[in-house]
Amino acid sequence: MALLQAQTSPHIHSHSFSFKTHSHSPVLLSFQAPPPVSFTFVKTHHQNPLFSNNSPSSLSTTPRKVLCRPPHGKHVRQDYLVEKLSAQDVQELIKGDRNVPLVVDFFATWCGPCILMAQELEMLAVEYESNVKIIKVDTDDEYEFARDMQVRGLPTLLFISPDSSKDAIRTEGLIPLQMMRDIIDNEL
Repeated sequence: MALLQAQTSPHIHSHSFSFKTHSHSPVLLSFQAPPPVSFTFVKTHHQNPLFSNNSPSSLSTTPRKVLCRPPHGKHVRQDYLVEKLSAQDVQELIKGDRNVPLVVDFFATWCGPCILMAQELEMLAVEYESNVKIIKVDTDDEYEFARDMQVRGLPTLLFISPDSSKDAIRTEGLIPLQMMRDIIDNEL
C-alpha cells in the first residue's frame, strides 16, 4: 500500500476573484489559478503476494484441497437437540399424551430469521433439557401441513401446553429468547 502525500510550494497563495463594474459596461472577471500540486508516493509496507499479478500463488490458479466433505441434504443436522419431524409425526405428538410443553417451529432453510431463531431454540433446548420438547417442521417439505396450520409468515412458533384445556399460543416472526422463556414459564 502506498500513502499519498500532497506537497505545495512553501509560498502561501490565496485564490482570489476580482471584478470591475462600470455603470453601463460589461462585467470583467479575472481569476488567479491555484498553485500546482505535486504528489509523491511513500511505500509503507510490502505488497501482499496474493494480490500481485506475477505471483504463482494467485487466487484464481491455486487448486483447492477439500478438507472435509460438505454436509449432505438440508441445513438441519440430525444431531441437534431440536428435532426436525414430518407432519405425521407432529400430529401424533400433539394428539398423544405428554407431560411437557411442546414448541413447534415452522421454518424454511432459505429464511434468514428462521436461522437466527434456530440458534435461539437450540439454546432454549439446552436450558430446559427434558422439561420442554422443541421440534421443527420444514415448510418447504411439509407445505400442505403448513397451509393447514395457517402458517403465513416465517418463522412461526406454536407453544402447546400439555394441559388440553389451555389454548395454544402462536407467534410469527423473530421473537426474543426472553419472550419464549416467559411464554413457556408463565403461559403453558
